[in-house]
Amino acid sequence: MLQVIQYQKTGEMYVEDLPAPRLKSGGVLIQSVASLISAGTERSSVETAQASMIGKAKSRPDLVKQVIDAAKRDGVMATYEKVKTRLDNYKELGYSSAGIVLESSVPEFKPGDRVACGGAGANHVEMSFVPKNLSVKIPENVSFEEAAFGTVGAIAMQGVRQADLRLGEYVAVIGLGLLGLITVQLLKANGCRVIGLDINENNFEIAKKLGCDICAVSNFDSIKTVESFTKGYGTDAVLITAATKSNEPLELSLQYARKKSKIVIVGAVNMNIPRSPFYEKELDFTISCSYGPGRYDTNYEEGGQDYPIGYVRWTERRNIEAILELIADGRLDVKSLITHRFDIAEALKAYDLITGKIQEKYLGVLITYPQRSEAERKKYKVNLKTNNVSKSSALNVGFIGAGNFAQSNLLPPLVKAGVALKGVVTSKPVNASSVGKKFKFEFCATDAAEVFKNNSINTVFIATRHDSHARYVGEALKAGKHVFVEKPLAINEEQLAEITEVFKNHSDQALLVGFNRRFSKPFVDMKEFFKNRQEPFVITYRVNAGFIPKSSWIQEPSQGGRIIGEGCHFIDCMQFLTEARPVSVYATAIESANSQVENYDSVNIAITYDDGSVGNLLYLANGDNSLEKEYCEAFCGGKAAIMNNFKELHLHSGGKKHKKTYSGGKGHAEEVLHFVNLASGKEKANISFESLYDTTLLTFKALVSLKTKQVVSL
Repeated sequence: MLQVIQYQKTGEMYVEDLPAPRLKSGGVLIQSVASLISAGTERSSVETAQASMIGKAKSRPDLVKQVIDAAKRDGVMATYEKVKTRLDNYKELGYSSAGIVLESSVPEFKPGDRVACGGAGANHVEMSFVPKNLSVKIPENVSFEEAAFGTVGAIAMQGVRQADLRLGEYVAVIGLGLLGLITVQLLKANGCRVIGLDINENNFEIAKKLGCDICAVSNFDSIKTVESFTKGYGTDAVLITAATKSNEPLELSLQYARKKSKIVIVGAVNMNIPRSPFYEKELDFTISCSYGPGRYDTNYEEGGQDYPIGYVRWTERRNIEAILELIADGRLDVKSLITHRFDIAEALKAYDLITGKIQEKYLGVLITYPQRSEAERKKYKVNLKTNNVSKSSALNVGFIGAGNFAQSNLLPPLVKAGVALKGVVTSKPVNASSVGKKFKFEFCATDAAEVFKNNSINTVFIATRHDSHARYVGEALKAGKHVFVEKPLAINEEQLAEITEVFKNHSDQALLVGFNRRFSKPFVDMKEFFKNRQEPFVITYRVNAGFIPKSSWIQEPSQGGRIIGEGCHFIDCMQFLTEARPVSVYATAIESANSQVENYDSVNIAITYDDGSVGNLLYLANGDNSLEKEYCEAFCGGKAAIMNNFKELHLHSGGKKHKKTYSGGKGHAEEVLHFVNLASGKEKANISFESLYDTTLLTFKALVSLKTKQVVSL
């Protein structure tokens, strides 16, 4: 299938042949018929990506601050690699489309339904998965091309709703592009008097045709025009639908507005608010959030949790429905706004148009799509032309899941080890292709079965979200593959029991979980320092883990939470040092009244081992990121060692102190190399299945202890 994508490092645009997406739970698989280019938003996105690094930094100072903070915390090189990885990827464009349901995993839709789509999935692509709350059935008398305006129309509608207008009120609309012209029509349907303003007169004629009472050039001379239009009172509301870096639209709106009226920002404009006119008129200043309530709420958009209509009348989905109904009733004309159509194969010409390479007037620019056969629609694998001669290697690797972590920490050492990279699978087609080309895989795919059924692949890396790890591990082992899985191994005891049973029958295959810290040079040296010990350990591992909002996927109950997902790292390190089995655990957490805080993110976990050792994990989400993340102290037999964030190791013995320094690496490269040698038969396992089992089980028991406030035996 074809999709419009943009390379984030250079801004170069492509229409790429990608593997088809798979149906997931909670939504529909769509065959696109038409999608609308949102000229202002997409032009800005394209131009930002095409800018130099300095230009990118100027456009997003908030991200620059994040990078500086990360460099202070994690080091310059580690942060540089993360930034490079993020830029060395492709971005999907578009968010307003219409098409036909091919498959559905929700009762609200069935194959053959005509739907308008918004947001995630509603890109410029032949096929896509769209969550149910971002999909709306199209009325019979509305065409696909008209329905493709649904999401952009909902943005305009949300702006009008934010203005809270009444019949007969006077409104100024600054910016008469696509968004502004839809806004004008919605205001007229609402019984308002409308003056349209723009920096040029190109769209004045169509604005008047669509209902604008008068139009004026948007400059300071227009203040008198607005004054005359409103009979000297000033506007009851100003809606800014322009897309510009200039502050002039905002400054003008303050002059147009009457005392105690509203200014609503709908478009992307500069917002340096002069105090005096804003203060003197006691104006209400509102920013309209995209398509409406539900936007940026993952529980709504991805999880399918709707807001009760009695409490939230207009969600983003219901706004799209309202737009389609207005089109169906003939009260919103979007046909007149269509100026250009491009087939998906010729879509780059559309971007030449909106970025000015083609000098031509435009408004609504549509991308249209051919209808494919079922065989073409189910093409989940694409062979890549990466100029990579297939390597002669003992390991032929298939990779399932390849986000930023995998690209930064797992794939580079694999490339260095010289293994043959056969296929990469991700749920997003663009990511599969991006990673496949970047690391020179032979094919990319969206279906993990393409890896499991491939007889040439004998080794599988799994770096997907946590809830899928156990399933993929089981399938890979049953398919006769060696398996490396990022932590955690499982997210509940049932999954762990299933893996244990499968591994009993496949113990000749290598299985390693991504507990990388035990492979790091500081911990290897710490263990060597305590070799031949005769006494039990007392270990304290403090982790300044940092705050993660509840909206993050990591916090979803289905993903196990942070103790299972990350706490296992530090529990494994203590097991590595002691070489003992845990026998009991007692965990306590903070009890905060702050609704934004997840109490189980800040915990104290005390562990006893069968050799008499004691481990104490302080996993903290309530600290400050200026403090280094990890700090481990170990005491045993008259010796002491302190590991500080993988950069320093202080060794104390015989009344003397010795300090060793390191690069800050956390053992990822060493871990991957060990697995390569393990799967190749060159090394024995650094970590037994028994140890993997114990660490994983202990995280589950720690959560039981937190809930029961009791010591839990293993």
